[in-house]
Amino acid sequence: MPWSTSDIADAVEAGLRKCAQDADLEQAVYGIDVLDELGLHPLIEQSMADHGFGVWREQRYPDDRKKTKRSEGQRCDIVLTPDGLPLRDPLIKGTLFDDQPAADPQAAYWLEVKSVAQFETGGPFPRYSAELLSPVVKDIKKIWGDSTIRHGGLLLVLFTASQEIAEHDLATWHTRCLDKGYPVGPPAVRGFEINERMGNRWCAVAVFGIRGG
Repeated sequence: MPWSTSDIADAVEAGLRKCAQDADLEQAVYGIDVLDELGLHPLIEQSMADHGFGVWREQRYPDDRKKTKRSEGQRCDIVLTPDGLPLRDPLIKGTLFDDQPAADPQAAYWLEVKSVAQFETGGPFPRYSAELLSPVVKDIKKIWGDSTIRHGGLLLVLFTASQEIAEHDLATWHTRCLDKGYPVGPPAVRGFEINERMGNRWCAVAVFGIRGG
């Protein structure tokens, strides 16, 4: 199937917006911006599942899936598959056990997820810029370095004091990646206002294609 960064961004934005609205209706002390990256993962996964994507969490990268020990190798945050199919296991491909419909790794979309908030419960997050730059670049290299992946990208979720700050920081980040020669495509960017509870007033969702997207 053809993969679209716009479709992925739309799905994530819609799901997170609903979660933020639910928190407001519940009059929760904190909103979704209090969640760390791992806390956001289930919300993101559900958002994409609700939009018809097959969603598979913490899957080994294709090059590492060939290793016999399943505990070995780097893992990708989220893998999307067409029609909800599971990923084909290379260790049983072509055997008698390979008798169920499955998606080959080349047909899936490999998505790394990063979230950074400008403000946390104690005030401004001092490592906001550093967290946005260093760990994210490592994820780009993981996707680009895998010889099997044909479709992949990076999802950045930013919580900032304003829409202008989010858009500026995303554009600056993208420019720096290009200046360093990283193969990052133009992003599909979505966003919405959130009720200010600890300094953040905007949630930005950006999907950058790295391979085939």
